[in-house]
Amino acid sequence: MKKTIFSVMLLCCSAIGYSQLLEVTSTEKVNLPEGVKADKVTLSPTGDFCLVADQVQQGLQTFDFATGKITTVSTAAGSDYNARVVGNTIVFRTNVMQNRLKYTTLNVYDIATGTTTNLVSATRDLKGYAAQGNTIRYIKGNKVETIACNNGIADKNLPVAFIEYGKLMISIDGKITNISPNGTSGQSYLWPSVSPDGTKVAYYLATKGAYVCNIDGSNPVSLGMMRAPKWCGNDIVIGMRDHDNGYFITSSDIIATSIDGKQQQVLTDESVIAIYPSANEEGNKIAYTTTSGEAYIINVIKK
Repeated sequence: MKKTIFSVMLLCCSAIGYSQLLEVTSTEKVNLPEGVKADKVTLSPTGDFCLVADQVQQGLQTFDFATGKITTVSTAAGSDYNARVVGNTIVFRTNVMQNRLKYTTLNVYDIATGTTTNLVSATRDLKGYAAQGNTIRYIKGNKVETIACNNGIADKNLPVAFIEYGKLMISIDGKITNISPNGTSGQSYLWPSVSPDGTKVAYYLATKGAYVCNIDGSNPVSLGMMRAPKWCGNDIVIGMRDHDNGYFITSSDIIATSIDGKQQQVLTDESVIAIYPSANEEGNKIAYTTTSGEAYIINVIKK
């Protein structure tokens, strides 16, 4: 079987004033096909393939690490935004322009058959969605819909976190609530993400940094200046700490932080400008891209 990723170097990742959260066993560069420049990569739950959003082309592709095969899922604009893998299903949205207005669709792609099914037709009311296990839940207008996938039984308790007019919203048991843990006056929330066990929410507050709160919005805890936060298991949040000169990113690290905000660890070194991390379900693989379109996998063991 052809190898499509290779080990480059074992990074000596240091914690900032604290013991390490993760033991980095290796860092591997992904051998993407020639001409593909990754903007974002999202690991599958098992970590055996990833979703790739290309810097040059619109749309979404899958890349199998073992075979090196790349498969087009969608060529539509917006299909790389918050795309999720659940079992043999990929859930993604697309953007459609009609009468100079942007509409959104929600779709599922069957990896085994290569077919796409439309769940939500073009609408301006799709507010958010979540996908986990055998469940897809989405919010259209003020209505929460639950769909079973992978021939399984849907979990009607799966929370959905989303942003509405800059506010942090949560849907639990079909009820939609504005939680906005840091208030709403002058605040703008971004990148909401529910922990795998459904008990907490990670989010970014514009100009303030990343936070974690309970699922009901209580007890917000600052994680420091870290953008695009994502969960790595239930007790660690990963994100990027980037700097720019007003025009483009000049440096960026991938960092891991404990959910109490007391421990933080740098996972990359200054040789790359590392952006937009994601982790697999087990939390033993972390993927990220660089501003030049490369993709890397960090193999870790939790302490």
